[in-house]
Amino acid sequence: MSEAVLPLLQRNCPPGAGGYGGSYQVNLDDEEAVGMGGVELIRAAMRKAARKLGWKVNTMALIGTKRGTMVFVQDLREVPEQYAKAVNDDMDDRIRAALHRVWGEEGTPPVQRRTVTLMTQEFRAAVADLSG
Repeated sequence: MSEAVLPLLQRNCPPGAGGYGGSYQVNLDDEEAVGMGGVELIRAAMRKAARKLGWKVNTMALIGTKRGTMVFVQDLREVPEQYAKAVNDDMDDRIRAALHRVWGEEGTPPVQRRTVTLMTQEFRAAVADLSG
């Protein structure tokens, strides 16, 4: 599973950030997570893939939340100065998009490439490909 997750993590690093500042979250139905091997297997696969990318890893896994099972991995490495602007700009874009939704602002929301919904769909597809 970690090999299937690796390209997903790479793609979700901010553009122009040299692989720094990445994170990945999936929200699955509790039964779906069990069917994929369980939350600890999913978390371990994400952690292993992140470490292959050189990330200093923070992971979290919660079962039975309002949204089902949540598994999260984040790169905690200090971002070198040459990539700091790209990482900060990406975070600003993500915050603007989230606030647009929360505040119910009129108009077109800011573009957000890395939504949890999209990450979850990608993850499901990658795991389904493993089952072939």
